[in-house]
Amino acid sequence: MNTGRLTLAGAPLGNPADASARLQVALAQARLIFAEDTRRLRHLADDLALTIVGEVHSFFAGNERERIESLRGYLSAGEQVLLITDGGMPGISDPGYSAIQVALEVGAEIEVLPGPSAVTTALVLSGLPMERFIFDGFPPRAANARLDYLHSMKNQERTIVLFEAPHRIEELVRDLVAVFGESRRVALCREMTKRYEETFRGSLIELQRWVNEREVLGEVTLVIEGAQPTEVLARAPEVIAQLVAAREAAGMERREAVAAVAQELNLRKREVFDALVASKMEQ
Repeated sequence: MNTGRLTLAGAPLGNPADASARLQVALAQARLIFAEDTRRLRHLADDLALTIVGEVHSFFAGNERERIESLRGYLSAGEQVLLITDGGMPGISDPGYSAIQVALEVGAEIEVLPGPSAVTTALVLSGLPMERFIFDGFPPRAANARLDYLHSMKNQERTIVLFEAPHRIEELVRDLVAVFGESRRVALCREMTKRYEETFRGSLIELQRWVNEREVLGEVTLVIEGAQPTEVLARAPEVIAQLVAAREAAGMERREAVAAVAQELNLRKREVFDALVASKMEQ
């Protein structure tokens, strides 16, 4: 029977005082540590006045595939390995999922040391509904892919939580305004639990002005209000088909009617054509 164990450790987002007592004991006693950034691990240990006595290996997105076999070997041999990221829980837009899969494959025990999460911290800070939410990591980097993604999310009625790099936040907010509209409520949380923590709350158009007036630095989490049921209903295929039909009855050509409805509902013309097809299939 395999006696190996993978311990997934939640790390402070920024303030070392958020480190749990269990995490501090585990770091001090661990014989093997896989860390997303070994330097940040050493800094955390110094802040906590801990001495790392175990063997430390780097385990980040760039070398995860290479190091996973080393991790498999340790766990298969019955070793106990602690996995820690720069901040937050392993596996949440950070290395960790592949390690969990390997532990399950070799029959190793999995232990979690609960800790901070940028997702839930930002959600609570946002002041937006949090009973139902969706976390979707980082949006696509490429402009066209990002727009396609946002269009696929605009009817989402749950609160949406996203991560974004500070140098791409201006472009993301610009696209959010174009796709979601100006009035959708949003919160931008940056540098949470750190010295320069800041939270913006307002509409998307207000956020666009805010980000255009300053350089946004540090780690960014966006919390976006879900679509209202009335918005979703207004984009239902049967409603779109009725709007197109009304314009055609008034003398517009099909393509002209489609373009007019797309502009009115802030849709792509392709989405209006798709809605027409879907409405016919439902009949």
